[in-house]
Amino acid sequence: MTFTLAFLYNATEGILLCLLSLYLSPIFFGMRCKEAPQRKHFMKTHRNIMLALILLLPGLHGCPTAPPAAIDPPGKVTVTPISKTDAPAYFEEVAKKSGLDYKWTIEGKRPLTILQTIGNGCAFVDYDGDGNLDILLVGPRVALYKGDGKGHFTDVSEATGMAKLKGHFLGVAVGDIDGDGRPDLYLTAYRGGILLHNKGGKSFTDVTKASGIVPQQWATAASFADIDGDGKLDLYIGNYVKFDANTKPQLCDFSGTPSSCGPRYYAPEKPMIYRNIGSGKFVDVTTKWLPTVTQPTGNERKLDIEGKSLGIAIADFDDSGNQSIALANDEVRGDLLYFEKGKFVNLKTTSGTSVDNDGSVHGGMGTDWGDYDNDGRLDLAVATFQQETKSLYRNEGGKYFTDKSAPLGIAERTIPHVAFGYKFTDFDNDGWLDLVIANGHVQDNIDALDKTAKYREETQFLHNKEGKLFTEVSASMSAEVTKPIVGRGLAIGDYDNDGKLDALVVDSEGVPLLLHNIAPEKNHWLSVKLEGSGFNKLAIGAMATVEAEGRKMVHRCAADGSYMSASDLRVHFGLGKSDKPVTVSVKWRNGKTETYANTPIDRIVTLKQTK
Repeated sequence: MTFTLAFLYNATEGILLCLLSLYLSPIFFGMRCKEAPQRKHFMKTHRNIMLALILLLPGLHGCPTAPPAAIDPPGKVTVTPISKTDAPAYFEEVAKKSGLDYKWTIEGKRPLTILQTIGNGCAFVDYDGDGNLDILLVGPRVALYKGDGKGHFTDVSEATGMAKLKGHFLGVAVGDIDGDGRPDLYLTAYRGGILLHNKGGKSFTDVTKASGIVPQQWATAASFADIDGDGKLDLYIGNYVKFDANTKPQLCDFSGTPSSCGPRYYAPEKPMIYRNIGSGKFVDVTTKWLPTVTQPTGNERKLDIEGKSLGIAIADFDDSGNQSIALANDEVRGDLLYFEKGKFVNLKTTSGTSVDNDGSVHGGMGTDWGDYDNDGRLDLAVATFQQETKSLYRNEGGKYFTDKSAPLGIAERTIPHVAFGYKFTDFDNDGWLDLVIANGHVQDNIDALDKTAKYREETQFLHNKEGKLFTEVSASMSAEVTKPIVGRGLAIGDYDNDGKLDALVVDSEGVPLLLHNIAPEKNHWLSVKLEGSGFNKLAIGAMATVEAEGRKMVHRCAADGSYMSASDLRVHFGLGKSDKPVTVSVKWRNGKTETYANTPIDRIVTLKQTK
């Protein structure tokens, strides 16, 4: 017996020492790769091989383990095929029969450049206040479709003034700039940007010049939020990279085949942040509010922001009353800006959210806040490039996060894809936040460069199993739902008011996908329309809490998140089998908390701020 234990101990110790030497090997071998992408590919390949070996270790002690993910030479990570499961078909594609007549096209010669493949956003927004969600589709042609709350949409682009807008429009942010309770819009653009004031829910007027907001160089994601707590919604605009017709290179050479270059070839553009001072006016507070650092040479200071931003989501993630801005940046460190004492500090080096789980920067695209494990703290999701972990950072408290994508099963299923739209949603109303991911490559000729990759990719659906595991249920959907697309923007909302959250997806080289939720589960739900006081009548930034079936669910009131898109402002709660009235607690943006007892369920309710 003693001999056997000693043998097992020594054998395990020897294997651990061997693994340690393998783990350290990248220091000597990985750094020999001349190009950063090669080093990164080597490190990720090494990490995945190590992960497979480590997963085998418990077998030495007689513990059963799941088989490791397959690894194909020269190290690209693949996953086992998804078979049909017992999961229900949660969605059906209904865009055409619902009245959406729109198509995105990419003009210009091929192969496409980084500017051509950036894609577009979309929005669910109730522009006329009738209680029914409308649809905004952003592109060279901006189109607005009025919803009837029963699943049909009518094109009102001409009547609302959208049809006359001209520009290289990319994304959309939703907010009320003057406190009239109507959602106004900011459309991001390449060499432009436009602020649209909602005139009584009937039309939109361009007020950009009068507002003080200047044209941006390459604005991608933007968000409205009351940053300084004065009750008025400010505007953060993320910009991408320096690129125009004279920029070199326009395309990169991949072993004799030209294709789109990655962002590392281009310098970052700086973001802009505008403070709302009332009367439709904004002032530039970029250098006043955003963190700065002193240059190594001289006394000149620059913004302590990485730039190259593609995703933005704003929330009070630590219940401090301070608004924080999460920025998904492309192949540079992610930023997490925390506002206190009148200025932002950048938590990128201390929060754990700036890199992925192996310490590498990633191609951050879409991002979103949501409490996936119902522990009362908002977690952060970040969509990334192929062969990169799609991160889900768990909020551990104390302004610190850990990436749980691998143990939650997200990494394995998503790593082969280029993910853009990334959004939390409870698509079966069981009280646990699921994930929808819009995928699509950025190189239109990727099949000539990599036989394992595709330009058009399938939209993915990950079901949350009580905060412990995400399982992919995409295979249960119809071919129309998961058809390969050049996925970019993604918005979530209940457009037919049936208590089930639907989805809207952008195909950059095709038509929109309107995914109607047909989940058969008879779970209960509650949708809350929050009505704030003062200027912020849309209640953006408020936090709502519901307790049901022993779970405490905390959701934010916000339109931002995902990729260059805006979602339903109503706060939706899946309640599972709980069939009794619930108590809703709302922490308004002014810090006051109000409790609404005996709130009826299985309906949409309006809760008004009184404090």
